[in-house]
Amino acid sequence: MNILILGGGGREHALAWATMQNPKCDKLIVAPGNAGIAAIAECARLDILDGTAVTEFAGDNAIDLVIVGPEAPLAAGVADDLRAAGILVFGPSKAAARLEASKAFTKEICDAAGAPTAAYARFTDAAAARAHVEREGAPIVIKADGLAAGKGVIVAMDLETALAAVDDMFSGEFGAAGAEVVIEAFMTGEEASFFVLCDGEAALPIGTAQDHKRAFDGDAGPNTGGMGAYSPAPVLSDEVAAKTMERIVKPTLAEMVRRGTPYQGVLYVGLMIEDGEPRLVEYNVRFGDPECQVLMLRLGAQALDLIHAAAEGRLAEMKVNWAEDHAITVVMAAEGYPGAYEKGTEIRGLDELVESSFEMCFHAGTIADKGRILASGGRVLNATARGPSLSEARERAYAMIDAIDWPEGFCRRDIGWRVLGG
Repeated sequence: MNILILGGGGREHALAWATMQNPKCDKLIVAPGNAGIAAIAECARLDILDGTAVTEFAGDNAIDLVIVGPEAPLAAGVADDLRAAGILVFGPSKAAARLEASKAFTKEICDAAGAPTAAYARFTDAAAARAHVEREGAPIVIKADGLAAGKGVIVAMDLETALAAVDDMFSGEFGAAGAEVVIEAFMTGEEASFFVLCDGEAALPIGTAQDHKRAFDGDAGPNTGGMGAYSPAPVLSDEVAAKTMERIVKPTLAEMVRRGTPYQGVLYVGLMIEDGEPRLVEYNVRFGDPECQVLMLRLGAQALDLIHAAAEGRLAEMKVNWAEDHAITVVMAAEGYPGAYEKGTEIRGLDELVESSFEMCFHAGTIADKGRILASGGRVLNATARGPSLSEARERAYAMIDAIDWPEGFCRRDIGWRVLGG
């Protein structure tokens, strides 16, 4: 098969790596890719938000399957354009992608499906939103309705922060994403991520993970796109997973079918779990980043078989073959992230890393320049490893971190602390 992956981050490097493990893959192109991806696949310059351009590129390059990595092309309807042209694609339609593109839409679906989630209210007027916050008090959660690159959610522990979040969103801090605001009751418990492949009818759970959103050790500092993750997530036991499928995922998928917008792709189910009871925090319509990195290292070559089956509507005949292992990924980010940070600093030592099916350094924000690897983003590298225990996987991941020479980078030193402590 000739395969095209859209995207250029750590998630897409992990997807490309897993795809290349499978003998079914004859040729792999990634657009736009990054320096790490370029070492294993062809990279192409392409506007991945332009459905016409993507469709033409796929046709010109005899692409058999397109895997859409990030959410923005899905929200833009790129998958619809590919399907209309008869090109096989993994990823939901624009209508189904509203499960991530609109927080208000997700709440509407949860109401219709009876899926347990936080109580909420939605607003298009700042004064009404402020009045609601003052009436409800803190802690409280303020969400920009639309896509905000992972930054449009404020968990406000005090009234002042909550009101400032409302003002920021309605003043244009998050662009069009903040034109409507969803305000939710604060949920207590432990967060975890549940990943389910869907083909429009069947649904197949493919793994669990737990992310670390805060920038610094001890869950201190500002929220980020994710500073590390591990899989599996012990809090998301088989019993909790079964409850999630029956009470949240299956009713949601049935409601999407009822509306004429069946869901096909991967459904990222963000959960809050307390006393063994799951409630929905959010849906994403793509693999999480950096959760994808730990899932792909554990799944390996079978990831492509599962993705291909989802795209062709054959999930009912598939099953996941899990090894009894654990994986962990540690994000190296540029100093200053998630605020202002310097680009163009050189990263040394990457060519000396030993990479295998047990340890991989996935690139997230890098470019190659005259034989050098330069940082080009906020989250830059994902040192990812697996082992028979989470502690062994963590040792391997941090050994990779310690071998990388990048003075301008930083990482958390406590990824996996909920399980391992410290």
